[in-house]
Amino acid sequence: MDSEELLKIVARDEDGQHQFKANITNSLASEGNLNLAAALLFSKAPYYKLPIFIVKAVSYPSKDIDVSHYIESADLKGKLSDLFQSTLNFMLRNIAYIQHQQDVNSLGEPEIPKIVFEELLVNALIHRDYLISAPIRIFIFSDRIEIISPGHLPNNLSVENIKKGISNIRNPILASFATRILPYRGLGSGIRRALSAYPAIELIDDREGNVFKVIIAREKKVSH
Repeated sequence: MDSEELLKIVARDEDGQHQFKANITNSLASEGNLNLAAALLFSKAPYYKLPIFIVKAVSYPSKDIDVSHYIESADLKGKLSDLFQSTLNFMLRNIAYIQHQQDVNSLGEPEIPKIVFEELLVNALIHRDYLISAPIRIFIFSDRIEIISPGHLPNNLSVENIKKGISNIRNPILASFATRILPYRGLGSGIRRALSAYPAIELIDDREGNVFKVIIAREKKVSH
């Protein structure tokens, strides 16, 4: 267990330390082994016992998957906070930056606001179905970005529901602790914030394929 990470989280909420410690204790299996939520949050290398807990990310120069031609490919690993940051970094370095009226030496503004990636990535990590033996997949194409999460929406939810902020938390223990280490509020507002910042986002609840897919259009023509 990553004890430093645990201490950091406890220190952020002094008033709730006793309850938090009790919750952590309950997150341990009876044999003393970390259960799923605790392993994802605090294990230094959860992918050794949970090989599906990775993000497979590929950036392509074209509009289609091409196994022989890609810009960057990575299997991103680590506990939840590390996985979030490494995946976010992958996405940010594989998009374009626009100068607008800025100085020529400035980095420019990302073609898609950073908050969009933060909200959609958190949504994928927290709400995916961990009972399905498949990784989260991210494809960056020249005209769009796809985030594919294992597991369709729960039966009582629809795409229109989540656009309105209605939520049903699939992994409640993971979600409750994630509010302390990720830009996640647990209020069902993440999708709405992403759409508000960048409306060119399509949400697809693929029940036949048992995945939830987010497609972010790249409105500016991008060349590599």
